[in-house]
Amino acid sequence: MTEPIWPQNSDISLLIRTDYSHPQEWTRMKAAIAEPQTDDGFLPNVELLDDRAFEGFPLSRLLDTAPETPWHPVAFLVDTLSLTHPELPILAINLNNDDEEEDEPGEGSPFGATFRVVPSELWSVQNNLSIANMNWEEFAETVDQDGIFRGFP
Repeated sequence: MTEPIWPQNSDISLLIRTDYSHPQEWTRMKAAIAEPQTDDGFLPNVELLDDRAFEGFPLSRLLDTAPETPWHPVAFLVDTLSLTHPELPILAINLNNDDEEEDEPGEGSPFGATFRVVPSELWSVQNNLSIANMNWEEFAETVDQDGIFRGFP
């Protein structure tokens, strides 16, 4: 299997499909991602990797292949849970080691931290993290008890 091709533009995040047993749900998810959720028409800047070579692609492999440059703060996996949960929550993965930038060791979010995000809020996570308008913790601290980010209250 070839490794993911990381976009040269760090404003674009990878969204990798790893489950191919739920095609109808995948179609619903793609439509939800492509639907603007704000009056300003914001959409996530994602490059869809929809290739069976990535079927079952584990999080650990994604982390091993993440480039140091250009800088990519976040990537997304569409796994079996994403496609079998009624809200289609996508796995967001932190590719930035915020802990290295903190004054106190142990603060911040480690490389590889995850939470799930509903497709209608993917734009918010991707857009804000890619331009460093917000940090990982601002989203991670707002997830519901089930670990899913559904937007800010």
